[in-house]
Amino acid sequence: MAGVFPRLELGRSIKAIVFASVIGVAAVTGSFNNAQARGPESLADLAEELGDAVVNISTAQRVKAKRSLQLPDVPEGSPFQEFFEEFFNGQEPEGESPQRVQSLGSGFVIDGDEGIIVTNNHVIEGADEITVNFNDGTKLSAELLGSDEKTDLAVLKVEPQSTLDSVKFGSSEVLRVGDWVMAIGNPFGLGGTVTAGIVSARNRDINSGPYDNFIQTDAAINRGNSGGPLFNMDGEVVGINTVIFSPSGGSIGIGFAIPAETATRVIAQLREFGETRRGWLGVRIQHVTDEIAESLGMDNAQGALIAGVSEDGPAKEAGIMPGDVVLTFDGREVPEMRDLPRMVATTTIGSTVPLTVLRRGEEVEIEVTLGRLDEVAEVEQVEEEQESPKDKADETVVLGLSLAKIDEPLRERFALSDEIEGVVITRVAEGSSAEDKRVRAGDVIVEVAQEPVASPKDVVDMVEALKADKRRSALLLLSNGAGELRFVAVRIEE
Repeated sequence: MAGVFPRLELGRSIKAIVFASVIGVAAVTGSFNNAQARGPESLADLAEELGDAVVNISTAQRVKAKRSLQLPDVPEGSPFQEFFEEFFNGQEPEGESPQRVQSLGSGFVIDGDEGIIVTNNHVIEGADEITVNFNDGTKLSAELLGSDEKTDLAVLKVEPQSTLDSVKFGSSEVLRVGDWVMAIGNPFGLGGTVTAGIVSARNRDINSGPYDNFIQTDAAINRGNSGGPLFNMDGEVVGINTVIFSPSGGSIGIGFAIPAETATRVIAQLREFGETRRGWLGVRIQHVTDEIAESLGMDNAQGALIAGVSEDGPAKEAGIMPGDVVLTFDGREVPEMRDLPRMVATTTIGSTVPLTVLRRGEEVEIEVTLGRLDEVAEVEQVEEEQESPKDKADETVVLGLSLAKIDEPLRERFALSDEIEGVVITRVAEGSSAEDKRVRAGDVIVEVAQEPVASPKDVVDMVEALKADKRRSALLLLSNGAGELRFVAVRIEE
């Protein structure tokens, strides 16, 4: 027994040493992490270095304001009646008088030799005069080289007497949530104001446009900060401050900036052409929901579902079809629908790029040569309401849908174009999955599970086959009266 205790004591000693070492490492690591969490000790040097490249932008615009003076409604015989009549009769009648409206924003110099300045489109939109105010008190009139409403960017040019201080763009792609950032701008007309915070989130879609991909930050951004730069700790512009969420008009710590990755491409085109020139694929797309993914046999809801293909577009020529799900574009994954328009728009016009699409359960490689997006000719999709007609005795009912083969009376009844073929929906049951998915009477079922249908029996047979295959939903390709297509996954009731 005597020989056992020394080994036991030795084991305890080793454990104690290891434990102490672990505590020591943890203490050092914790101290290091706490130091990092406190952020940079001071931003003074960085702010001093960058401040002169950030400018205040003031605009002036003359608008016609209507002026109408009306006699207040006072009781007949009131002692105030004579007074008001005398006052208002001496005034000028209703008319229009021009007024000068001014607004303020921010911007920053990206080319000191050429005098090129970047700001937001909404800062200078509709302005008759644009003045750039520098930190040293210099004021220069600016010329608008070009603007883009969809990304809310504008490029200005001034004629400097000497080289201006300027800043460079950095990479917004390497930003991580939690990275420190600094904003400089002109909030509420106060002039150069520095605020700091962190990147709160990336790739934010706030439904402000088709190419939303904002950086969210808690650095204080207020009215007047629009168009100002968001810097990383290397003094590079990683974003352009443009939007805030605020019920009061002041900062509540939720601001959004256009990523440098998006801005640089647009700015280069505005400088060169005075307009944006975006790539065009020629498709109508929609979200791949969980139900649609399940009906297509996909493991995850990802990519962009092709709902329609323009007859004269690049996609049609390349062989892209309705029902295809775009999984990759030019070697990059397409996580969800909203990513594809941004990828296409920023790709060089006329370039040939590879796509991977999921078609009937198999991945297909396609090459497409992009055209140029004619933004003026873009047509807004409008969903038309259709009244639900009365059910007929000979109608087939499946999935809560009353179906009928298209004939001339039904074609006239629902204003269906002559080119549309399929099975017309004459009534949608209340409370059905189809009603929840906004399927309407007058919609035409063109395909079920990516197979064409020509009669109500075809639809029923396809749904029964899906039931036998234990599918939980049926993927319908629907057409409206104008021939516009969309996919809808309707739940199969047991």
